[in-house]
Amino acid sequence: MKEYYSHETAIIDEGCEIGKNTKIWHFTHIMQNCKIGEGCNLGQNVVVSPGVVLGKNVKVQNNVSIYTGVICEDDVFLGPSMVFTNVINPRSAIIRKDEYKKTLVKKGASIGANSTIVCGITLGEFCFIGAGAVVIKDVKPFSLVVGNPSRHVGWMSEFGHRLHFNNDNIAICPESEQKYKLENYNVVKL
Repeated sequence: MKEYYSHETAIIDEGCEIGKNTKIWHFTHIMQNCKIGEGCNLGQNVVVSPGVVLGKNVKVQNNVSIYTGVICEDDVFLGPSMVFTNVINPRSAIIRKDEYKKTLVKKGASIGANSTIVCGITLGEFCFIGAGAVVIKDVKPFSLVVGNPSRHVGWMSEFGHRLHFNNDNIAICPESEQKYKLENYNVVKL
């Protein structure tokens, strides 16, 4: 007996593992050998290519394509119509399936609507990718990046609040009272 919900229009290929309490909505296609954790929500018109791994509590909004080579850890948010790539130099007439690049999205990362994530990079824990950004290189944990190509413009807390550092390079999240320290252009939780 399945312990997840899938809408009658969803297609789930053989060999997939889908966690308890996950919801898969209208016109979504989960291709073979995907692993989707517990408590995930995959919106309308989502495509999950073969072998993709999604951790627990991953939220995938409508019209998202997650291509082979992508791994999303727990608590990742994928905004509406964002897209991953998996080949650096695609050509229609040339098959490059043996050149797929791995893209790792670390725990708690949020990717805004209409963003593009170029393959072969790592998005750090709790980073925040602004809507419409085109990300072409690794993003540090807790980093806020925006634009095309994306650039670092600040830091975010685990709870999604902009961090403002004092003269001692300490910031406090207003929602959680969690303290963060800026050291050598990296943010660490205290």
